[in-house]
Amino acid sequence: MSDDNLRLVAGNGTPITEADLHAYADGQLSGERLAEVAGFLAQQPLARERVEQWRQQNRALRALLDPVLDEPLPLRLPLAPPPAARRWGALAAGVAIAVASASAAWFVRGELDGRTAPGGGTVVAVADAMSFARRAAVAHVVYAADARRPVEIGADQEQQLANWLTRRLGATVRAPALKDVGYELVGGRLLPGGQGPVAQFMYAAPSGQRLTLYVTREASGGRTEFRFTQDGPVRVFYWVEGNFGYALSGEVERGTLQRVADEVCRQLDGLG
Repeated sequence: MSDDNLRLVAGNGTPITEADLHAYADGQLSGERLAEVAGFLAQQPLARERVEQWRQQNRALRALLDPVLDEPLPLRLPLAPPPAARRWGALAAGVAIAVASASAAWFVRGELDGRTAPGGGTVVAVADAMSFARRAAVAHVVYAADARRPVEIGADQEQQLANWLTRRLGATVRAPALKDVGYELVGGRLLPGGQGPVAQFMYAAPSGQRLTLYVTREASGGRTEFRFTQDGPVRVFYWVEGNFGYALSGEVERGTLQRVADEVCRQLDGLG
């Protein structure tokens, strides 16, 4: 449902846009505008169904992330992270961003730009890519700061990890080697995606800064340009290549993240 399709009018002739529907789903409208949008939805079943889907996403994300806010601050974080207070503040900010931005507007508000993927090719639906990129960012917030179990299988069992994820995703999956761009593999895990299992690989720099690579088949079947977005400290480069969609997330400077994303894309070009 595009924004153009939603530029319909309320009873007083005021346009109702997709931004209005996001605000309605997030409980950010009041007074006259709330009544106008509610009246519009009462007459538009497709728009009403879309709003309810966004509300369900909000509830699911809150159920997943609210417990993180109550976790005790670990006395020591692995991989030499920044000072505890600063790290905890970044985690709390990231969780708040993820919860508050659960709807598709999370990425609409972010910055989007394009860079042609190697070889060019067909661009798949941007909405699909944005959907898995949003989930990748939320998964990064949850697991990158996990002091006890950031991954299910560690880098010391990399081949076992690759075999396991390959079986679950039904196509060859492997972790790129990112040592030359300053990051070592920590390990990986299996996650639920929008339409099936998803792989997440985690990497760390000597400073302790972590990046996560999210690999999914839910937006596959072509090739897209690189796209970038951020909200708060979390930055994401995401793209589609062949049978997989990829999203690289981290709380790092954009240039650094793009350099790593370039290397991931180079190594995985043609995989699957």
